[in-house]
Amino acid sequence: MTSPFNDAYFRRADESDDTQFYQQPRLVVHLDPRAIAATTQLYREYLPAGGEVLDLMSSYRSHLPPDVRYARVMGLGMNRVELEQNPQLTAHLVQDLNRQPQLSFADASFDGCVLTVSVQYLTRPVEVFREVGRVLRPGAPFLTVFSNRMFPTKAVAVWRSLDDAGHLELVETYYRQAGRFGDVQLLDRSPKGWGSDPLYAVVGRSTGKAPQAR
Repeated sequence: MTSPFNDAYFRRADESDDTQFYQQPRLVVHLDPRAIAATTQLYREYLPAGGEVLDLMSSYRSHLPPDVRYARVMGLGMNRVELEQNPQLTAHLVQDLNRQPQLSFADASFDGCVLTVSVQYLTRPVEVFREVGRVLRPGAPFLTVFSNRMFPTKAVAVWRSLDDAGHLELVETYYRQAGRFGDVQLLDRSPKGWGSDPLYAVVGRSTGKAPQAR
């Protein structure tokens, strides 16, 4: 499949080593309470209770339903302190996906994956999404959730150039280009009324098949 992207799409204002930027723990949440509640509801709807979940680009909180038990919640993020302080993770791994998009998990290891308010920082998103499709079991959901908040110096150029509708279409393209997902849905779960962060999601399900060579 011919990529619609070139390197310029994924340049950042700050191209310094990401490990330096994320070295200082940020023990805060990045959405307001109503948007967090909407995120939790999404996860309640799509992630199977008792399943094994991968929390990609994880940090201090995962926003998973507190009353749902999962067999395993593996957090992969940039800051060890943030991951250690996350009460919903059962295990964690420090990894910079922009340097190493390959995941160290076996094929079909997880029943679901979430990527929460961090997709805007991926410089190799299609490679990462392809890996997510590989480590998910057939039919397992992958939810990419985002709002309009960001660290602008670390967000990629294509993200900064688009509005909310454009972000939905962009993330959908990542799923399509990865070649491992079907049943891709674009969702607006923004809380009703004034004064809350908007909330959007793209959800795809793993086909369990490797991408077709083109």
